[in-house]
Amino acid sequence: QVQVVESGGGLVQAGDSLRLSCTASGRTFSNYAMGWFRQAPGKEREFVAAISYSGRNTYYADSVKGRFTISRDNAKNMVYLQMNGLNSEDTAVYYCATRRTGAAATDRGLYDYWGQGTQVSVSS
Repeated sequence: QVQVVESGGGLVQAGDSLRLSCTASGRTFSNYAMGWFRQAPGKEREFVAAISYSGRNTYYADSVKGRFTISRDNAKNMVYLQMNGLNSEDTAVYYCATRRTGAAATDRGLYDYWGQGTQVSVSS
């Protein structure tokens, strides 16, 4: 059974940085794409960033491009989301997800396994 676990959320001030971490167990981590999504109160869950199995291909939502960086360390079975220049609009529960394939995707419907989420709150 695949289990996805996020960590690293918290309360920060506008302009601060934060790094989220995620691991997926139960299968060979390095074979599968990973993605980050977020959901703010009263809003739909939206795509943030995704990375292919090798890390060669990455995708970002326009709202985070240039501020957030997704990366992975397959030797450690970890994927990261480095978030810089945070603002109040980044406040949300952040979810890590993984697919059954190695190709990264931006559509949340293409992700099969999800974590429980980690709260990121940015005060202005």
